[in-house]
Amino acid sequence: MRPQKVLDIEILTSLTKVFRAKGYEGASLKDLSDATGLKKASLYHRFPNGKKEMAEAVLNHIDVWVKAHIFQALNNTENTAEVRLKNALKEVRNLYDKGNETCVLRALSMQSSLELFGSHIESAMTEWITVFTKFGTDINLTPEIAKAKAIQTLIEIQGSLIVCKGLNNIALFENTLKHIENNYLKH
Repeated sequence: MRPQKVLDIEILTSLTKVFRAKGYEGASLKDLSDATGLKKASLYHRFPNGKKEMAEAVLNHIDVWVKAHIFQALNNTENTAEVRLKNALKEVRNLYDKGNETCVLRALSMQSSLELFGSHIESAMTEWITVFTKFGTDINLTPEIAKAKAIQTLIEIQGSLIVCKGLNNIALFENTLKHIENNYLKH
């Protein structure tokens, strides 16, 4: 068997960039092929169900990364609440390249792609809320307040990414993360 010319992680990273930039509908097979360096036939060999399977692989890859980095940092009770939150927000910065990257969940929640990926997107967002709610209860917020803060945190992260792009000002993303930190730690 010949060794793969492009590593799987590199393929997923390249596919992620295309879906973030163009969404599901806007990403053509040529775009995906060009980004990965693979011919269309090679892409279909790896992803027999085509573009939908590629997007699903990207969503799964992001889910695994978020759990291993953001959620693990937030759930690490060996650290203080402040360290846990700071580490998790550091990973949020990494996930979105300090506010330069669009959220894949947003990019895949447009038009007909929402019909294809809506369940996955809802599940991912629910998990964000669950993990941040648990953190809130860990720092002695009532379950109701913890959940409200968790939902607001998700809204602020997602909203700031859109506003950063619209105003071409990534400093807004950093300001949002600092606001989230203060909101939890100075309750």
